[in-house]
Amino acid sequence: MDTPEYLKTVIEEIDKKIAEAKTVASDPAMADLAHEEIKRLEEEKSLLLNSQTREDTGSTEESTDNQLDRRNIILEIRGAAGGEEAKLWGEDLLRMYTRYAQTQGWKVYPEGSQAIKIVGRGVYGKLKYEAGVHRVQRVPVTEASGRVHTSTATVAVLPELEDVDIHIDPSDLEWDFFRAGGHGGQNVNKVSSAVRLVYKPTGTVVTCSEERDQSKNRDKALSKLRQLLWELEQERQLSEMTAERRNQIGTGMRNEKIRTYNFLQDRVTDHRLNENFHNISVIMEGKLNEIIAGLQKKYEEKA
Repeated sequence: MDTPEYLKTVIEEIDKKIAEAKTVASDPAMADLAHEEIKRLEEEKSLLLNSQTREDTGSTEESTDNQLDRRNIILEIRGAAGGEEAKLWGEDLLRMYTRYAQTQGWKVYPEGSQAIKIVGRGVYGKLKYEAGVHRVQRVPVTEASGRVHTSTATVAVLPELEDVDIHIDPSDLEWDFFRAGGHGGQNVNKVSSAVRLVYKPTGTVVTCSEERDQSKNRDKALSKLRQLLWELEQERQLSEMTAERRNQIGTGMRNEKIRTYNFLQDRVTDHRLNENFHNISVIMEGKLNEIIAGLQKKYEEKA
């Protein structure tokens, strides 16, 4: 089977980054970091190639949605209503999804304190219905009187995108470079490795300072911008649909409460399925297959 164009583009970009890392590896001071980066990139490339060879044969024509379903994702979780307990709940959800990814044989990489990158076969297709507001009802560890609190966290599931998905005119970009603060040694504090990117048509601002190398921060910032613009476009398209169609495919944008986790009653309720799932401690360990399979059946039968 021929490799799809979008996959060729992704692999070519990985090969380019591998070549750059090999050049950096010639510097003894950067060799260890460079070799780690090469190993990570080669694993990512291998997963992509393996996913292609395992794809079922069938129609050579494939919808954009099906192509996106194969993609890696950035999964971002933020505490919403509930103060410190909401933050802790967000951390618990991030751990739950990390465990789930591991059970699927996927690779997980940190993307800052509130996000992870998940690499593997069909990641977006399985996790795209997890986007939305997740509500928890439990007694927080910080609660001395035993009172039950209700808190929420938002989950964003963004497919890894390339320029072929969201085209960005370079003339619409404004770049700024500055010194990153915090830990990281002399290089972080003395070299302008951090990136601030402004997309002029919308005023969208993205910053990235996780990496010590400016070019890596540039790549990450551009990737984040594409994902933000894609999410805005999805929300715009959803808002233009008829009310009936929105109800059918209400797949959990950020403003929707999609699930409640009630620890006292040992119950997880998915509001789209209108169904309860018990043994919450097992679910929080990443055992999400039953819920995810139910959501796929519900929405993909209507597609």
